[in-house]
Amino acid sequence: MNTYFITGIGTDVGKTIAAAILTEALEADYWKPIQAGELDNCDTKKVQHLTSNPISKFHDNSYALQTPMSPHAAAGIDKISIEPKHIKRPKTTNNLIIEGAGGLLVPINHKNTVFDLIKPKDKVIVVSRHYLGSINHTLLTIKMLQNKGFDISIVFSGNEHKTTEDIITKMTSVKVIGRINEEPYFDKNVVKEYAELFREKL
Repeated sequence: MNTYFITGIGTDVGKTIAAAILTEALEADYWKPIQAGELDNCDTKKVQHLTSNPISKFHDNSYALQTPMSPHAAAGIDKISIEPKHIKRPKTTNNLIIEGAGGLLVPINHKNTVFDLIKPKDKVIVVSRHYLGSINHTLLTIKMLQNKGFDISIVFSGNEHKTTEDIITKMTSVKVIGRINEEPYFDKNVVKEYAELFREKL
């Protein structure tokens, strides 16, 4: 069984939708170590709502913070400190999808970032969405991961932007799992359709 760590090139690039699709495709377990804000409609609940297979389990956050901010700042408001030693992966015999918070260098405390939560054997999936500056952000993210020897794939999110996608794939040579288009809405049926498309690339 494999662990897939999903990271973005920034915030609001489509990580949670990608996580739902991959969870459905692999009938995997899902875990978000740190949730900041939206506790009533957290990413775990969103992914659970969007998946329909009977096998996936959804594990509790190690930290559930009140404020939608960078984890280190949200933890400060809650008057706690995030300690990596307390972020323990759930025990499962299933594939595991882990969703990070924002990008790789989002701080979780004054010394550690989301990057420190990724383990050497994890398969890392980068979610990239086109905007002005996204090529730079994507290349920086992938380069950091490549320098550490990670197994990396990419999911493009949003409407196709061919020149952006072409230069990223040519300069990095990473495997492309697919693209999640700008759909009118996402529900279980839409997620299931994408899961069937992506499954063979996983």
